[in-house]
Amino acid sequence: MQPTPEQSPHHAYPDHWEADVVLRDGGTARIRPITTDDAERLVSFYEQVSDESKYYRFFAPYPRLSDKDVHRFTHHDYVDRVGLAVTIGGEFIATVRYDRIDATGRPASAPADEAEVAFLVQDAHQGRGVASALLEHIAAVARERGIRRFAAEVLPANNKMIKVFRDAGYTQQRSFEDGAVHLTLDLEPTAESLAVQRAREQRAEARSVQRLIAPGSVAVVGTGRNPGGVGRTVLRNLLAAGFTGRTYAVNSAFAADQATIDGVPAHRSIGEIGEPVDLAVVAVPADRVPEAVTDCGEHGVQGLVVLSAGYAEWGAEGRERQRELVRHARSYGMRIIGPNAFGVINNSEAVRLNASLAPESPAPGRIGLFTQSGAIGIALLSGLYRRGAGLSTFISAGNRADISGNDFLQYWYEDPDTDVVLLYLESLGNPRKFTRLARRTAAVKPVVVVKGARHSGSTPPGHAVPVSRIPDATVSALMRQAGVIRVDTVTEMVDAGLLLTDQPLPEGPRVAILGNSESLGLLTYDACLAEGLRPRPPRDLTTAATPQNFRDALAEALADRNCDAVVVTAIPWVGENGEAESGDGEVLAAALRTAAATGPAKPVAVVHVEIGGLAEALAAATSTAALPRVVRASAPAVPDASAAPADRAVPPTAPGDQLTQQRSDTGPGETPAVPTLGRIPAYPAAERAVRALAEAVKYAQWRRQAAVPGKVPEFLDDTIDEAGAAARIDALLGPDPDPRGRPLSHDEACELLGRYGVTVRPTLPAPDPDVAVAAAARLGYPVALKTTAPHLRHRADLGGVRLDVANEAALRRAYGELTDLLGKPTELQPVVQSMAPRGVDTVVRATIDPAAGAVLSFGLAGAPSELLGDTAHRLVPATDRDAAELIRSIRAAPVLFGWRGSAPVDTAALEELLLRVSRLVDDHPEVVSVALEPVVVATQGLTVLGASVRLAPSPARTDLGPRRLPNY
Repeated sequence: MQPTPEQSPHHAYPDHWEADVVLRDGGTARIRPITTDDAERLVSFYEQVSDESKYYRFFAPYPRLSDKDVHRFTHHDYVDRVGLAVTIGGEFIATVRYDRIDATGRPASAPADEAEVAFLVQDAHQGRGVASALLEHIAAVARERGIRRFAAEVLPANNKMIKVFRDAGYTQQRSFEDGAVHLTLDLEPTAESLAVQRAREQRAEARSVQRLIAPGSVAVVGTGRNPGGVGRTVLRNLLAAGFTGRTYAVNSAFAADQATIDGVPAHRSIGEIGEPVDLAVVAVPADRVPEAVTDCGEHGVQGLVVLSAGYAEWGAEGRERQRELVRHARSYGMRIIGPNAFGVINNSEAVRLNASLAPESPAPGRIGLFTQSGAIGIALLSGLYRRGAGLSTFISAGNRADISGNDFLQYWYEDPDTDVVLLYLESLGNPRKFTRLARRTAAVKPVVVVKGARHSGSTPPGHAVPVSRIPDATVSALMRQAGVIRVDTVTEMVDAGLLLTDQPLPEGPRVAILGNSESLGLLTYDACLAEGLRPRPPRDLTTAATPQNFRDALAEALADRNCDAVVVTAIPWVGENGEAESGDGEVLAAALRTAAATGPAKPVAVVHVEIGGLAEALAAATSTAALPRVVRASAPAVPDASAAPADRAVPPTAPGDQLTQQRSDTGPGETPAVPTLGRIPAYPAAERAVRALAEAVKYAQWRRQAAVPGKVPEFLDDTIDEAGAAARIDALLGPDPDPRGRPLSHDEACELLGRYGVTVRPTLPAPDPDVAVAAAARLGYPVALKTTAPHLRHRADLGGVRLDVANEAALRRAYGELTDLLGKPTELQPVVQSMAPRGVDTVVRATIDPAAGAVLSFGLAGAPSELLGDTAHRLVPATDRDAAELIRSIRAAPVLFGWRGSAPVDTAALEELLLRVSRLVDDHPEVVSVALEPVVVATQGLTVLGASVRLAPSPARTDLGPRRLPNY
């Protein structure tokens, strides 16, 4: 909503304050600034507020607003006086305002940094988290306008409002004065306030998903009058799945006297139903969708699954139609799956929802599957069906204009029916949030991701997302840092998902191999080595092995303390007539499942070649419930778990916590359980089984490390001048900075880095031989003479560097050789630098990527990183563990640790340098690029020989600030 000419001409309407938010019950609302056009809305809103709420707001009976009140509450300058409203369907349901005050409590202007704040929420919407969301947004607005504290007067009986302030997580002071509670809130975000905000976000977004996939009633809007068609297919699938709620068919073309279709009540509109409808599946042409959305919104539908196509996948016009669809639905408090969606499935026995076009309904299971592609969704459903795997929930979100994979991560995080999360993603709308949510979810259950459209410029139509400048390998490394299991194909996703769902996590990389084929065992052994596992020599049971021999061998391997996992290889038995006998697959499967169920909890995978019935029998289980497991006494640490008790998102004790499981062992005082014959995943190739096992090993290692997160060493605080660096950055950018940013000069970069304890070795210009000699004399021999021209920088292979120049004569000779070989001094821009101790040349970089955020990178200088791409990456802020892993994760890392008898270098100094660079870019988002090259790491200490820094106005952070839904 734009302001009228009566608004203050000095401060334009701040449209960036507008936001859609998810409330505690999963519904949505819009927050926006109040304008002079809102007088009638304000009066109507106030009339619907109870006398008690009015009394709490004004401390006296206040039945109606005067004209003066209405004028005051609708006229703001958006600096010293600000009002925000929460709207649903265009009408106010809550308001908040602040007025800047001085130390005496009188109206004031800047530089006064305190404001009085007051809320009013319609009684019908109290308890939905409206005031909490408003406090987040009005606090962000106040900080933007230079206000640092809120003051509020609250009546002691107004417990709800007092709780809103108390639970917000801000530093606050409280006193009792003149019959009222006086509260002062420091608006600087704290770790607790951020944790509270994210815990509320998690509950609200999880609830919004639950409203969509566990409805009490479903209406299919666009049910065809004749068999076939999208709407009729969805209705048929709903009925076939045995949906436990009420089902309705809606089509404006139904005859007035048509009462049912396929045994379901038939209506011409949602309004005709006369009963609450929780979910509407919209299957009408795109030009009729707005009418359907209005019908749904006006009659209280909670959410939509829009199967209709013709949106952003059709170009600019369709993209605008898609944005209008989202705005339209959210104005009524509804969320959307789609458009261009394939549908949703919820196999919970209490729901049994199949509101999709899936030709085969998957069996109930413990895998949650999200896909952005209907075609890939069909392929995944088919693959899981053939392998005997079941799903808890399935979502194909199409253009994912609203509900995204992030929302389902919020839901699956605490869903007790989901043990493993599988995601097929073609784009990441909010990568920082995805990384945060994936890390938290991965701490309690595996998250397996296939990323389609991995190459630059190939984002699918309909997916409006930030464009990343970092290569796909970097994205993969950052996902792994967050605990995500990144695989390349949907086949690998299914392979990994089956192993992670049905088997406990391995405690290490030691693998036992046993089977009745020596050749297949050797192939498995080679595959283990290729994947970084530690296989034991294969145990050949010979082709004469019976199922009992397999059972005994598997039980022995599982009992071996030097074994963390077992791969069983099996080929058909050869009969006396020389023909393969494959009919004993069920017998072998029973033997293997019995051994696995009664032995210690270690993962088992089977590689088989054409043994009839084996894979099917191994996939069969006695139930779809989670296997009985013993879980760690203390759950893994979760980064967002520091919220106040009232708002903490408690990590679920999901069956996915398998680090110390036992299949049949019992703890003290426990009754021994009957062993459950669980599924064992079977694979047609050794490479596929081993690759899935290797992913499980890496994930288990990440889980163990995530239980004790790293930290930033405190010693860095004593040598970092954060305030001085901030002042210097402001001065360098100036009052009107160029949005494109600016590179710093060598001296400016060295000064800024120095404030974070990063010392760059001095360099002096050498425009001619005489100046070079003078510079060397000043620095002291021996020196290095090198070019700094962009096309020659860091290119020692082109002859642009002369090292260990010992005296003046040698320097003049080197200078002449350099200019004779490469060109004039004005082109080469030569410099003189004192020699550093010998060591390993490395490179440290940090960049701000618009999609991924701040990324810290490390590699060896020259060919390893530039030619071979041997570079490691971590998200900022980096911890001590991140820094240690960063330098050890490159393939050339042995060079740093004494390769071929060389002396190990000072990796501790290198880790400290990485942490200092990480702190710099984390503390100052205006630092958009840092490159230290080369960094020579010696046996003791290191030397930074070159540095470049680029500054730019601070980019917007989508992962901080008040909660808001994205607009794609």
